[in-house]
Amino acid sequence: MFAFLYPGLGHVYLRAWLRAIGWFVLAIVAAALVVPESAIVAYEQGGFDALYAASQDFGTDVFISLLGIRILNVIDAYLTAIRQTQASEAVAEEGTCPSCGKELDPELDFCPWCTTRLDQYEEEPETEAENDDLVPWQ
Repeated sequence: MFAFLYPGLGHVYLRAWLRAIGWFVLAIVAAALVVPESAIVAYEQGGFDALYAASQDFGTDVFISLLGIRILNVIDAYLTAIRQTQASEAVAEEGTCPSCGKELDPELDFCPWCTTRLDQYEEEPETEAENDDLVPWQ
């Protein structure tokens, strides 16, 4: 949802900083290229009301190009989130922290390095024989 509000905000939420900066710059450059100069002059002289009035005369090419950038940004933010989730799950299965990547202590339910909770990655014992191996205070 952040990515649709303004290109790059979804990437900021995902902490993909370089992608966020790239989308911010792309949105500004695209707007500078496709928005008529008369709209910029109207904004400088009359503020948002004048800009809104000037935007009524924009062609469909302006709206399509700006909307296209937003849609591509949303898709990229979604794919970035999926990749980050898959990477976190793969790292968690290897015995390292999904957040910081450092080695985990199997007896702790959090990362001793960055204090990330690991409850979602714990596996429940399948048989009662495995429960006998547990320490009483766990």
